[in-house]
Amino acid sequence: MLKKTKNIISRYKIRPKKRLSQNFLVEEHILEKMISYASINRDDSVLEIGAGLGFLTELLAERAGHVIAVEIDKKLTKILIDRLGKYENITILNGDIMKINVPDFNKVVSIPPYSISSQLLFWLLQRRFECAVLTFQEEFARRLAAKPGTEDYGRLTVTVYYHAEVELLDFIPKDYFWPVPEVNSMIVRLKPREQPFHVENERIFFNFIRAIFTQKNRKLRNALMPFLNDLRIPKKDAIQIADSVPFHYRRVREMMPEELGLTFNFLFKRLHELGFPLDENL
Repeated sequence: MLKKTKNIISRYKIRPKKRLSQNFLVEEHILEKMISYASINRDDSVLEIGAGLGFLTELLAERAGHVIAVEIDKKLTKILIDRLGKYENITILNGDIMKINVPDFNKVVSIPPYSISSQLLFWLLQRRFECAVLTFQEEFARRLAAKPGTEDYGRLTVTVYYHAEVELLDFIPKDYFWPVPEVNSMIVRLKPREQPFHVENERIFFNFIRAIFTQKNRKLRNALMPFLNDLRIPKKDAIQIADSVPFHYRRVREMMPEELGLTFNFLFKRLHELGFPLDENL
């Protein structure tokens, strides 16, 4: 595939753009693995983000009922149209995945641009799908499945845990890509699930998680103070509230997602009782 990739790039006079994370996977057996992990069949409508030169797109089209290939680069979109126009079950869309209308899909198989990994993941978790098999930068992938107390554990971990089961499947060395990037990669599988714990307000819960994880090495009572300050709660009241929440003595990075949910629910109700309703202030 390396030779074929270079030939296409040369023929179309394309220069891979670093800002768009244009590093092309050139090992076909990795593409086959990704398709296998998603159990693709003719009943599936598969979304691919960052279709690039179309190697994965073509393999998907041979197995799926429908493939939605999204590519932001207009020059690469032309290559996709030229190469894959013969496939009636491929829809090629040019644009930013976060801004365009995407047809319904039930599975995702993709090597998305690493520069949009977080943004894309939050976008995807707000949609209905059965399974997503994605390739991410190794460091990012490990953050998705990190355990409390580890360096990689953070807001991203908690957010993904709330929405989906995460499996780290395969390590991909950086020299499987061309041009060779600076980092290694991993294949990740996400399967949406019922929320593992209840929160009083999901939108505000994730605002709460974002706020306290900016200070994840501090004890919860201290990490809460800027959050309460943003709500314009008097300092005296804020101190009493922070001291009263469950697990206030624990460091944020050591708390399990379920414990964070319990803390938030207590805080949500307590602030309502004291006349500082969260849903009106955030």
